[in-house]
Amino acid sequence: MRGLMMDSALTITSIMRHADSQHSGREILSVTHDNARHRYTYGDAFRRARQLASALSGLGLDSFDRVATLAWNDHRHFELYYAISCAGYVCHTVNPRLFAEQIVFIVNHAEDRCLFLDPMFVPLIEDIIDRVKGVEHFVVLSDRKHMPETSIPGALCYEELLDSGEADFEWPDLDENAASSLCYTSGTTGNPKGVLYSHRSNVLHSYASALPDTMSLSASDCVLPVVPMFHANAWGLNYSVPMVGAKFVLPGPMAADPATLVELLENEQVSIAAGVPTVWLGLLQHLENEGRTLSSLNRTLVGGAACPLSIMDEFREKHGVDTYHAWGMTETSPLGTVCAPKDGFENLGHDEQQHVRAKQGRPPYGVELKVVNDGGELQPTDGKAFGALKVRGSWIADAYYKLDESDAFDEHGWFDTGDVATIDNDGYMQITDRTKDVIKSGGEWISSIELENVAVAHPDVTEAAVIGVPHEKWTERPVLIVVPAADADLSRDTVLEFMDGKVAKWWMPDDVVFVEEIPHTATGKVSKLRLREQFHDYQLPA
Repeated sequence: MRGLMMDSALTITSIMRHADSQHSGREILSVTHDNARHRYTYGDAFRRARQLASALSGLGLDSFDRVATLAWNDHRHFELYYAISCAGYVCHTVNPRLFAEQIVFIVNHAEDRCLFLDPMFVPLIEDIIDRVKGVEHFVVLSDRKHMPETSIPGALCYEELLDSGEADFEWPDLDENAASSLCYTSGTTGNPKGVLYSHRSNVLHSYASALPDTMSLSASDCVLPVVPMFHANAWGLNYSVPMVGAKFVLPGPMAADPATLVELLENEQVSIAAGVPTVWLGLLQHLENEGRTLSSLNRTLVGGAACPLSIMDEFREKHGVDTYHAWGMTETSPLGTVCAPKDGFENLGHDEQQHVRAKQGRPPYGVELKVVNDGGELQPTDGKAFGALKVRGSWIADAYYKLDESDAFDEHGWFDTGDVATIDNDGYMQITDRTKDVIKSGGEWISSIELENVAVAHPDVTEAAVIGVPHEKWTERPVLIVVPAADADLSRDTVLEFMDGKVAKWWMPDDVVFVEEIPHTATGKVSKLRLREQFHDYQLPA
């Protein structure tokens, strides 16, 4: 017997129609190369998306053709998210921070037929254009007045292309399981791998991410995503924010500039912001240097890497901002967990609260987690036993695009995240390391992430990373690499003294090395791969 309920397709088009109907007048502010403060509404954005979809159909594209974007967080990129997917094509967001060779691989592997690019990336495309032969149309995200000179053959102007479209374009009826968007992993080992999202997965992800114990989004909020639109669906905010009708503030190419972020946060009265720890570290340093505080921001969502408690404490104590850990991956759309407190959290002592806040959090309904040992056996949820973190759910990938086999997916539908983690009896998950980064010393595992969190709590440590180096007796031992604060008087002994008693004795780093800069990946994470290459000849002190 089937229930007697209507069967409405869960499509991105349905999010757009709802936002256009219920929140048409809500504002979107965008920073672009040609307009420092572009303002319009959701109604304006979706009207333009309709014209753009019409114009795309005039380029001779077929259903599910891939249309690539190489762009920042701005209103034109937002329009592309909807115009491409809702017209029945696949929106392929490309990370411009990747190496040129990786971008060439990604564009060719996806078989992109059209590529939209920010003017800033025109030189990048000019350098690789002979190697991306499948792309038939290049569109620069600009009006005619600000179009850059370029050697790209037949380069189109975005605003002119959009104006050629019809305002009465009819959105096609789409299957909710149809492909909507494509994003590639950063490819730290081997070639990047494509994750192909569906309309249904994105809608379900939007529902879950807006829940009170996840991002807690509402029509009264103003949201600023520092996390880029080209990385893991901008954490789904391009869909969930218009779905609830919150004001959207898009920082464009200025997302890494603390002064611009502070101005946007204050002038637009932003209540929620999302980004990686390095962004918030720079923001807090700027606020400290300028002697300023934040008046409207009440919570930040931090993902991409473990957020030091020192950042959380400074946000709360100096600015009244609550910071929530989140965890996810390109393969998880990306929301996997958020560290929202449970009932009774407020009754815990300070140290117990800090212990919970340091974790990556609990999964919302729609995501399942488990931790297994090397033999695949389920580990207890006691917050101590750790092993490989596996995940499955309604918005989790079950295969990679155009990759027939991958050992990341098992026969029971679980995806191996490559993370090492624990899960406690309240369901809180904590990443202790990446499988490839965990330090194996004397047959036991040492968490590099926990060591880094302790080190960065030192007031004179700006950033820290831990890698394992060979040891004749113990196989590997940890070395702490530190970026000291400006004018700091740090030494190996003072750092180790600070860490003493905060971690197990045998976990203590065997050495501390000071550097001016720690390398990062294209998505802002510490690049352990490059650090290991940098220190491949390093010898531990006797």
